[in-house]
Amino acid sequence: MKREQWGSRTGFILAAVGSAVGLGNIWRFPYMAYENGGGAFFIPYLFAMLTAGIPFMILEFTLGHKYRSGAPKTLRALNNKFEWLGWFQVMISAMIAFYYVVVIAWAISYAYFAFTQAWGEDSNAFFFGEFLGVADDSAPSNLGSLQWHLLLPLCLAWAATYFATYRGVKGGIERINKILMPLLFVMVLLLIGRIIFLPGALDGINWLLEPDFSKIWDLKVWSAAYGQIFFTLSVGFAIMLSYASYLPEKSDINNNAFMTVLMNCGFSMLAGIMIFGALGYMAQAQGKDLTDVVSSGVGLAFVTLPTAINLLPAPGIMGPLFFCALMFAGISSHISIAEAVTTGLMDKLGWSRPKTATVFCSVGLVVSSLYITQGGILLLDLVDYFINNIALLSSCLVELLLVGWLCRLSDFKEHANRLSEFSIGLWWTVCIKFVSVGILLIILSNNIKTAFSENYGGYSNFEVNTLGWGVLALMLVLAVVINLNSKQEVRS
Repeated sequence: MKREQWGSRTGFILAAVGSAVGLGNIWRFPYMAYENGGGAFFIPYLFAMLTAGIPFMILEFTLGHKYRSGAPKTLRALNNKFEWLGWFQVMISAMIAFYYVVVIAWAISYAYFAFTQAWGEDSNAFFFGEFLGVADDSAPSNLGSLQWHLLLPLCLAWAATYFATYRGVKGGIERINKILMPLLFVMVLLLIGRIIFLPGALDGINWLLEPDFSKIWDLKVWSAAYGQIFFTLSVGFAIMLSYASYLPEKSDINNNAFMTVLMNCGFSMLAGIMIFGALGYMAQAQGKDLTDVVSSGVGLAFVTLPTAINLLPAPGIMGPLFFCALMFAGISSHISIAEAVTTGLMDKLGWSRPKTATVFCSVGLVVSSLYITQGGILLLDLVDYFINNIALLSSCLVELLLVGWLCRLSDFKEHANRLSEFSIGLWWTVCIKFVSVGILLIILSNNIKTAFSENYGGYSNFEVNTLGWGVLALMLVLAVVINLNSKQEVRS
């Protein structure tokens, strides 16, 4: 059967950018920059982008295009002993898809609440109490009852992903990203255009951009910059391999990779200006220092910013606009995560796209319901920590070691250069073989040491060992079993 293809280069770029631009660009990057030297953080961040982000993106686009298959089949083509890595990456995507969609469901609910600011004056009590129903005894191992009011937005979020993956690369994923991505950028620019003129907003932006050059010499700042690049670009967990496998024969790989990474990083900076402008205004309106109101992650999006929206002029317009932007960023990323799983399963099982999308999204909806229980946010927090900090970075490191040190890297460079308007040279080879590998070794070893020395989030030993390390071990065992089974099939 002939493999699907993207309808246009613009469609592929927008889909790749849609994958990379996600919730983390809005709620993780601004705080990361603020905490690590403000404007000075952009020096290690840009350096990380040039030495890790763009080289890794070129590598994944090249592999996907050259082997025309998802992660398991691509890695098996490189070395049949490494198919397990492809399945491990697919499982990372599946695990993320199951809980990431829940945050999109929260954003859908809040886009509706924002018309009337239904969260009231105490947004913290509303979010954790009334909205999520977190009880005193809630825990990752004690989930409590299902929060039925979250089921409808969860179904809507899965429906958007199902539509895109069911309809395919050109008719679903490309079409929906051609709508969502321009809308997302327009929404953020509109929000910036209004927020920047509010009193205190420029002070907030100044907090973000004012450089603290003393931080440049701090290794933790460089580690944070590289960590942000690896987290945000959707590399190392099957997504970009899958997307690139649908590229036409003649595709400018190097140019596409540069554009995808630059647009993602540009959006992160726009999001930082939007968030810190709103926080600066909020701090002045409440007579507080910015340091008293700044936060990141779930707390920023669903507690701090709703409070800021209460204080904004025309909150019934600004609020829905912000949460729709959050929702669009989440949906475009979730579609790509689900597509990575769908492509891997189609390649392996030979199922049709409609059947594969239906099975995966149905299973996903059932598993995701665990995260809309009273203790769901705690389960999400624990699983996300181990998937992002251990599994994802391990996957990136092993992939780079395999391709950089066990394969002929020059073959991939020649493949990319033959198709591209401009060529990559020694810079790319050095970044893949040495810089990215070295930095990942430092970050990953530090994360593993921290995870062993202290129980993340104060969760119990039982919860950390079963829902953290236990889940990772199970994924690894399953991946190896599938790999062994494939080798057995080949021998038969």
